[in-house]
Amino acid sequence: MNFLSLFVLIPVLMMLGLWVSRNIRQIRIVMAAGASALLALAVSLVFLYHGARAGGDTSCMLFTDSRVWYAPLNIHYAVGADGISVFMLLLSAIIVFTGVFASWRMSMQTKEFFLWYCLLSVGVFGFFISLDLFTMFMFYEVALIPMYLLIGVWGSGRKEYSAMKLTLMLMGGSAFILMGILGLYFGSGAVTMNLTEIAESGIPLEMQRIFFPLTFIGFGVLGALFPFHTWSPDGHASAPTSVSMLHAGVLMKLGGYGCFRIAICLMPEAAAEQAWFFLVLTAIGVVYGAFSACVQKDLKYINAYSSVSHCSLVLFAILMMTQTASTGAILQMLSHGLMTALFFALIGMIYGRTHTRDIREMSGLMKVMPFLSVCYVIAGLANLGLPGLSGFVAEMTIFVGSFEVNDVFHRTLTVIATTSIVITAVYILRLIGKILYGEARVADEAVECGTTGHLKLADATWDERFAVIFLIIAIAGLGLAPWGISEMISDSVKSVIVLIK
Repeated sequence: MNFLSLFVLIPVLMMLGLWVSRNIRQIRIVMAAGASALLALAVSLVFLYHGARAGGDTSCMLFTDSRVWYAPLNIHYAVGADGISVFMLLLSAIIVFTGVFASWRMSMQTKEFFLWYCLLSVGVFGFFISLDLFTMFMFYEVALIPMYLLIGVWGSGRKEYSAMKLTLMLMGGSAFILMGILGLYFGSGAVTMNLTEIAESGIPLEMQRIFFPLTFIGFGVLGALFPFHTWSPDGHASAPTSVSMLHAGVLMKLGGYGCFRIAICLMPEAAAEQAWFFLVLTAIGVVYGAFSACVQKDLKYINAYSSVSHCSLVLFAILMMTQTASTGAILQMLSHGLMTALFFALIGMIYGRTHTRDIREMSGLMKVMPFLSVCYVIAGLANLGLPGLSGFVAEMTIFVGSFEVNDVFHRTLTVIATTSIVITAVYILRLIGKILYGEARVADEAVECGTTGHLKLADATWDERFAVIFLIIAIAGLGLAPWGISEMISDSVKSVIVLIK
């Protein structure tokens, strides 16, 4: 069996293990063992990939394998990995691993919850290892479908509305993706659905002009492309903690990855012609998401709109089509995935104790929950781009790379996008000051607001501490020592940019 296929096989085995589990202890053992195996596999892949490149292997994709799946349409189960997908797999493994511990005390239909959680993981990992367009689309759908039930059954607030809105909008995007994929196959006269082979053979410009916008919008819906982002805040707000982590940390990255790997790489000429329109939309999304986060009162909505801003920045950088900006886009996907997972984990832990996400009903949490509060400060500082943490590395790479495009239009949009840094600092610092400092709410005041007092709240448990510390280490590691990761990503991006130019 191909090494990469283990990323799909392990979650399937986890589902089988869950199926035969008889109690909560066995369920936890299965999830912890499976998530640990995925993380170890992802770390091993990074070292194997680095060793292969250091050994002189210059192939576009490594660890490739292809098996005929449906001969009449030349559909293959084709897998492979480059520096981009290697780190997307590592990010996914980290979020799945920490998400398991963030849901360690899940009590409602635990087995069913983790079964759908594992199925979602199958789709995510399968998407990142796929080289066949149709197989990639299949795994994309597998990743989307479980979200409806994970939010609709285990969510909170307007969970049915949020789940339906998310599903309908993302399925609408899927329809655009499917039209783009089939259009590329039939309209271009391709004899294969393999990504690398299509990129090498080329697609007629007339076909590119038709199917580039379809494909980019299709994946852009999941990547929070303005104005198709409205499903995201509601979905984040209603999802349970680990699902929010996986949703914002990994699932939204499928959108950016698909825009880069399929829309940009396969249709570079049309991308160069039409990028200006989508650049305007993404620049609006960057600033709009940051401003929207400023006026929210719900912790999850604040982070959700912050995610809209940061994910729009990913699409913005991709559309610049320079090596530096594209490298920054991948780094931003990694950074945002880790940061937003940490944020949603902490928000879920705070909500579980205070039973509110309204920032007007919280204050002085630093006195009663010092560990969670300090971790929240670290997450906030990473989000606003403090040097030494992952957000700074990613955003600086994007802005430097975007400013390399030497014309008034691109540089003006870059300057507009950079204003999000200031806006982000405003809402993050104001939020930290509001909920963490000041006087803690006492019982009498809390009763008037319909909440419990804060003075008797407990701090994080061991499983929560483990998940949070792991994410913080990853964020600091990417921020303090980005050179190895950046070089591996940049080398893979360079091979794509050569095709674009």
